[in-house]
Amino acid sequence: MHAVVLVGGFGTRLRPLTRVTPKPLLPMGNVPLLERLMAWLARGGVTDAVLSLGFKPAPFLAAFPDHRCAGVRLTYAVEDRPLDTAGAIGFAAREAGIAKRGETFLVVNGDILTDVDVAALVARHRASGGEGTIHLTRVEDPSQYGVVECDASWRVVRFHEKPPPGTTPASPWVNAGTYVFEAAALARMPGTEPLSLERATFPAMVADGALCAHATRDRWADVGRPETYLAANLDLIGREVVPPCVPVAPDARVAPDAVLEQSLLGAGCEVGAGARVSHSVLLPGARVGAHAVVERSAVMGEVGPHARVESCLVGAGHMVASGASLRGARVPEDDAT
Repeated sequence: MHAVVLVGGFGTRLRPLTRVTPKPLLPMGNVPLLERLMAWLARGGVTDAVLSLGFKPAPFLAAFPDHRCAGVRLTYAVEDRPLDTAGAIGFAAREAGIAKRGETFLVVNGDILTDVDVAALVARHRASGGEGTIHLTRVEDPSQYGVVECDASWRVVRFHEKPPPGTTPASPWVNAGTYVFEAAALARMPGTEPLSLERATFPAMVADGALCAHATRDRWADVGRPETYLAANLDLIGREVVPPCVPVAPDARVAPDAVLEQSLLGAGCEVGAGARVSHSVLLPGARVGAHAVVERSAVMGEVGPHARVESCLVGAGHMVASGASLRGARVPEDDAT
């Protein structure tokens, strides 16, 4: 089975981390997010995946020089201009030959983590007889997602894309970013012009009664925002996952009197004497100076001695000055959104 994996976004919400590293290659439990996603797909029977690329394709090509990830064979579809979600799917599926072979295929957003059973999702799709099936999940705040209404047989009847915060949702279920399509659905996604899956293709399928849903309460996380990226990383600590989560990389250097609380340290990280790192992610190469405090933050660069950062993102090649105190900041400041 083939999968189209959408990894061509700009990762704006996670800047400055994504200035250097594309979002799907950021570490998740000290393993690239994309590798975790591919391992999950492989367990569900996926053998081949085409990465839908646009922004910064070179790091993906460099990361997987043998064109394999977690046992899945990789090909690449590089857009010369942004095609939006449905445009990207149509383009990538044709580049990979999925349209020509006329096969059932999966589509996955490249910024999610989930335990949903892929084989069960595909089986549900095939039993429905529709052109497409969406995985649905529940979230606390549906205003960040597309709310999906279904009838008693789980055929989709209506979408509410990102309803205003505080409003009562029309349904408890939201679009979880994993789909199964028949090749016939590609007629709705030519792949030659920008086209939105959520605002154009899905409503057209709903109008034709061709879209179904598979709702589950499996573990699921959208890791595309700072708070969700951090929470999803910390959630992996102590869990039995594939690939394994190693909270502290073997070559990380931590002073004997430094304190680590529910945190992840990547390869080559350094934590100085008397420093404290709490509920945070230090990405590969990050440095925390002596007696500094890092709380609920993600750090690629350096936090100087006696500095304090809380709920911050610190980009690669940048430093929080010695003795500084920052809360809710992005370093450098021009990456604040």
